[in-house]
Amino acid sequence: MTTPPIVSPIEYEDASPEVRAVYDDIMQTRGTDWINNFWKVLAHDPAGLKRTWEDIKQVMGPGALDPLTKELIYIAVSATNGCEYCTYSHTASARAKGMSNAQLMELLAVVGMANETNRLANGLRPPVDPQFQPK
Repeated sequence: MTTPPIVSPIEYEDASPEVRAVYDDIMQTRGTDWINNFWKVLAHDPAGLKRTWEDIKQVMGPGALDPLTKELIYIAVSATNGCEYCTYSHTASARAKGMSNAQLMELLAVVGMANETNRLANGLRPPVDPQFQPK
């Protein structure tokens, strides 16, 4: 983010054993030797850090959606929510999973269109077509 953090990041060497255990799991799971700043600031709440990491591992892990699709969804939601950090983080992750610039630009075009038509539908309140209703 372009502004200073609300709380300072907790570096590995300054972390409690409980936080270090989560950091170790993050590094092992991701196959990296560093912890990104999101986790470092979240470490001020060790229970929240652990819970959020466990949830991320479960949601972003193997499932019906492939890893790149999950990252693309994360980018779309992050861009819509205006989360600079998550947009950068998940764009980097999507690129590592093979996303091209063309895919990113198309994704953002879809996001922009969905946001526009969502606002129009919310404002106009058309009735939902019976064909769209679950059967």
